[in-house]
Amino acid sequence: MTLIKSISGIRGTIGGTAGNGFTPIDIVKFTTAFGKWVIKNTGNPKIVLGRDARLSGEMVRNLVVGSLQSIGVDVIDLGLSTTPTVELAVPMEQAGGGIILTASHNPKQWNALKLLNADGEFLNDAAGKEVLEIAEEDIEFAEVSNLGKITFDDTYIQKHIDHILKLKLVDVEAIRKADFSIVIDCVNSTGGIFVPALLKALGVTEVHELFCEPDGNFPHNPEPLPENLISLSQEVVRKKADLGIAVDPDVDRLCFVCEDGAMFGEEYTLVAVADYVLQHTPGNTVSNLSSTRALRDVTEKHGQTYNAAAVGEVNVVTKMKETQTVIGGEGNGGIIYPESHYGRDALVGIALFLTHLAKYGRSVSQLRSTYPGYFISKNKITLTADMDIDMLLKKVENKYKKQPYSTIDGLKIEFDKEWVHLRRSNTEPIIRIYSEASSETTANSLANKIISDIKEILGKS
Repeated sequence: MTLIKSISGIRGTIGGTAGNGFTPIDIVKFTTAFGKWVIKNTGNPKIVLGRDARLSGEMVRNLVVGSLQSIGVDVIDLGLSTTPTVELAVPMEQAGGGIILTASHNPKQWNALKLLNADGEFLNDAAGKEVLEIAEEDIEFAEVSNLGKITFDDTYIQKHIDHILKLKLVDVEAIRKADFSIVIDCVNSTGGIFVPALLKALGVTEVHELFCEPDGNFPHNPEPLPENLISLSQEVVRKKADLGIAVDPDVDRLCFVCEDGAMFGEEYTLVAVADYVLQHTPGNTVSNLSSTRALRDVTEKHGQTYNAAAVGEVNVVTKMKETQTVIGGEGNGGIIYPESHYGRDALVGIALFLTHLAKYGRSVSQLRSTYPGYFISKNKITLTADMDIDMLLKKVENKYKKQPYSTIDGLKIEFDKEWVHLRRSNTEPIIRIYSEASSETTANSLANKIISDIKEILGKS
C-alpha cells in the first residue's frame, strides 16, 4: 500500500492501514485540512468538487463531501467531471478552492485529492506545505446548525464546451469542413462523456468510440503511452480514420495517433499546438526541463523565446506567468493555454489541434513530419536509501561544468541540441535520467554515458 503527500495533493492506493494507504481516515484527515486552509486563506467556505470515473470514486466522494460539510464548508458537486472542468468551475463559482478526485494516469487501485486554490490552479509549494501542517493539528468540527450544504451541478460539461468554442483560435467551421473521421480512446473514464460531446460541438460527425463507458474499468494501463494504445492504433487503421485521440482518466493529458496507426508522440502534442498558436499569437513558450527540445526549435522558428521550468504543473504555470507566455505545458501531452486558463486541458488541446490540422489541409503524419525529429530515452538508477543524491548530482555537475547546464530542477546538461536531465525522485531512492537526441541510438548512448559516470562516482565513494 502507498500514501504520498505532496504540495499538489494526496494520492495513494485504496486499502491498507491509516498512514500507509489511501484510507478513509487519511481521506477525512487531509480533506478537512484543506477545507480549513481554504477558510483561513480566503474566508470563503465554498469548494467545487469533481471526480473521474475510477472504481473508488463514489466511496472517496462520499467521504470528502461529508468531511467538508462537517467543518462548515459548502460543496458544489459537479459529479463525474474532468480536472480542467473543475479548474474552470472554481472561479466561475467564486469558490475558495477546488478538489478533483483522481489519480490521473495511475492504475485503478490509486486515487487522490488534487487541490486547487481560488483561481482554480494547483497549490504552490508554500500553500501545499501549510495544508500538510494543518493536517497534523486537531480539527474543530462545526456544530449541527453550521454544517455545510451540498449543491449538485451537472451543467459544467456544457459550460466547458461553450468556453472552448468562444476561444478565438478555435475555428469550428474549418473543423466541420474538414469532415474528420476520428477514433477516441477514453480509457472508460470521464473522457468518454466529455470528448464525444466536444467533438460533436466542433462539427465532427464521424466519431468511433473505444473504451468510452465511464465505469472505471480501465481496459489497459491508463497512461496514454504508445505501449498502451495498441487497440487505438489498430482501430484507426481498421476504420480508415483520419486520426486517433487518447486522453487519460481525468482528461488533462492528450496524445494523437496518425492515420497510418503510427504514434504522433505525446511530446509533440504541445509542439503542434504551440506551432498553431504562435502562427497567430506571437509570444513566449514554456515547458518543463524534461520535455522535448522541439518546442524550443518551433518557438525560435517563429522568432519567439522559449523558457524551461522545473518539472511539475505548478512550476510550469509559475514560469508561464513570469514570462508572459502564450502557450506552454509539459511533454506528457499537457496543454496549458492561458487564453483559456492556467491548467492542463486536453479538451482545449483537441480543439486547437483539430483547427490546426484542418487549416493545414493534409494528413496527421504529414503534419508530424514538419517538426524536428527527436527521441527521448527514459532511464533510472536505484540507489540505497542513505545515499546522498545531492552530493552525487554535484559531482556529475562538476564533471560537465564546461557544458551549458541548469540546476533549477536536479541537473540538466546540454550538448548542442542534445541533452540529459537527472532528477531525484520525491518518493523513492532513485535518480531519473532522461536524455534526448536526434536518434534513439544516440539518446540511449548519452544516457548510458551518464549512468556510467554515476557508477564510477559511486565506486570511488
